[in-house]
Amino acid sequence: MSEIKACVFDAYGTLFDLASAAARCPDVPEAARAPLSALWRDKQLQYTWLRALQGRYADFRQVTAEALDFALESLGLATPGRHGALMALFDTLRAFPEVPDMLRRLRAAGLKTAILSNGTPEMLASAIGSAGLEGLFDEVLSVHPLRTYKTDRRAYQYALDMLGLTAGEISFQSANGWDAHAAADFGMRVVWCNRYGQRPERLPGQPAHEIATLAALPAWLGLAP
Repeated sequence: MSEIKACVFDAYGTLFDLASAAARCPDVPEAARAPLSALWRDKQLQYTWLRALQGRYADFRQVTAEALDFALESLGLATPGRHGALMALFDTLRAFPEVPDMLRRLRAAGLKTAILSNGTPEMLASAIGSAGLEGLFDEVLSVHPLRTYKTDRRAYQYALDMLGLTAGEISFQSANGWDAHAAADFGMRVVWCNRYGQRPERLPGQPAHEIATLAALPAWLGLAP
């Protein structure tokens, strides 16, 4: 892996735990938190893909809020104040526990680190700050200036342009199978962080490696313990 010069990470579900928003909301019944998180995420992704196909861009904060409205109403959880509370918690998602040490190890080895995300710059800055990850990224790249969403190939090209690297010099990490396949099809070296034991997608592109958590990434890159 000596040709790898940068590690680029998807944000939501990869670095930041999406379930931590509903899990920390005392206003949501405990039994409803997992179903709410799952439906909210499903609709959030569907809205990004559909808006990209329609050419009707809205930023990720609006898409996230609209997906939450759908999920709350569908599950009979829509009450005054709940939407606002959950959106505030989404802005302060927790990082998965292995993330800070993993990033420090990559940077100590001389690798660049970056985020490539659908999130707006403001959303990403808030998540990074609340998770205590300030100073651990060379670039935080939002697709917002492109007015589209992953898996549009322009999103992956944006990372190459901003980092000044070729696709083969980037190790791209995502917990989302669709994202991992799309980045691999684009030409990046891709590590699929399959946190939840999902089956492989039937999509173009093939991730180079699969891990269960990002704790395994430094070893795969050949870094010393």
